[in-house]
Amino acid sequence: MNSFSIIIVNWNGLDHLKRYIPSVVASNYEAFEVIIADNDSSDQSIEWVKQEFPEIKVIALDQNYFFAGGNNRASKIANHEWLVFLNNDVQVDPNWLDQMSNMIEDTPKAGILQPKIKSLNQPSYFEYAGAAGGYLDRFGYPYCRGRIWDVVEKDTGQYNHPSTVDWASGAAMFIKKDLFEQLNGFDEDFEMHMEEIDLCWRARNVGIEVMYCPESVVYHLGGGSLSQGSFKKIWYNYRNNWYMLVKNVSNQQFISTLSMRFALDMVACLKAFITGQFHEAYAIIRAHLSFLAKIPKLLQKRTIEESTIKNKAGQRNPLRPPFLVWDFFILSKKTFGELFTNQ
Repeated sequence: MNSFSIIIVNWNGLDHLKRYIPSVVASNYEAFEVIIADNDSSDQSIEWVKQEFPEIKVIALDQNYFFAGGNNRASKIANHEWLVFLNNDVQVDPNWLDQMSNMIEDTPKAGILQPKIKSLNQPSYFEYAGAAGGYLDRFGYPYCRGRIWDVVEKDTGQYNHPSTVDWASGAAMFIKKDLFEQLNGFDEDFEMHMEEIDLCWRARNVGIEVMYCPESVVYHLGGGSLSQGSFKKIWYNYRNNWYMLVKNVSNQQFISTLSMRFALDMVACLKAFITGQFHEAYAIIRAHLSFLAKIPKLLQKRTIEESTIKNKAGQRNPLRPPFLVWDFFILSKKTFGELFTNQ
């Protein structure tokens, strides 16, 4: 039987813990444990968990290590074969672990998996952060089956088949513990946002498959850490996308991809400025300045991982069509299925 260590990073999320932890603890599965990695909360989160669920392991951290750092530290005390990184604002289906365990048995090459992620507030729709599995377009823009930019699809069963994907959402990610350790965990320079895409890219570079399991279902509130459209979220998304690209893009694509991305980012910045979204324009500029300061360190990481940057034989290049900006904004292709029509 597969066994799971469910790790939930928390920072002043007592209200979320009260609402969602009970569904996790009540999962219909035998072999699992729950670990709370608390990033130095001041809202009595630790005290509540210890009182209400004494069976849960709690690691009280001395500062806010964000999503990446909190999960890395909690993984060291995990006892089971599989790590499950779960956001603190996720409600799970009672059989989510059983269904995921079945898929693990059926797909032994998969080292990372993601369940179907649906909206907690609109359960008939997918949720923004992951939906039915993630992909990257030719210039490194992330998108999902079930979500392109801010357009989220209704779940009508159109993605009810297991699939190989480019990345699994950190809102609910399953990964073999020994693989996570082999990859040195999440890159803590990301702090939060896209660190899971970076991790999946590095895993794929060493021949690991990332899979989507439609039978395993969770419901994500979203926006628990940063609200959509906030300055900090925009800043993280732009900065961390550059981190990810510099670390992982193949040598053959490096100059062309990064040059085009810079041009596209400047267009986005100009559009934000013209339309009066000054906080967005400022966030884009600040993100690029932050990225520039990290270039020496990122290139050093790239050099360390040079032997795995080129995809191994049989591995798909994650940077491939479509060209999301053109297809979505010019050709008005709003769903995953439409992106690949007539291509």
